[in-house]
Amino acid sequence: MAREDEVEDALNSLLEDLASIEHERWAHWQKYMHEKCVAMTDGSLVIPPDLARKWDRQMNTPYSHLSEREKESDREQVRRYLPLIVESLRRR
Repeated sequence: MAREDEVEDALNSLLEDLASIEHERWAHWQKYMHEKCVAMTDGSLVIPPDLARKWDRQMNTPYSHLSEREKESDREQVRRYLPLIVESLRRR
């Protein structure tokens, strides 16, 4: 098997495991947001103005311009993926 095919096979085999981690990451974020928002009687959520401003600034800021604390928060999320990627590389 060509090296390129091996890489493609390795990535394809990781897809479901990575998707599972991504879902856990997303669900964690949604739980956090729901805890921070104000629940309305119709089931909608209102983001407090200070958080709306903060998240708007963050989503419009390139990673390289984030504060070190904000970068570390992103790194923390990426670390969830690393053990699976390392294990996959070791098996090859």
